[in-house]
Amino acid sequence: MSKTRTEVKEESRKRGIAATAAAVATGAVTVASGGLVPLGVVGIGATGALTYRWWKHRAKNGIKF
Repeated sequence: MSKTRTEVKEESRKRGIAATAAAVATGAVTVASGGLVPLGVVGIGATGALTYRWWKHRAKNGIKF
């Protein structure tokens, strides 16, 4: 069964919040660790993956900004 438009938008909102939270957490951890590069790289990778999934979901469902 396909999802309604409201359900798709709600899922997109949740994915966007997760991507934003990952970006904020990456910045906070990197600053708190004194700029340790490995922590920043791991965080950027995770943030990039979540952001990519969010954009892909929006494109697949025709959601525009």
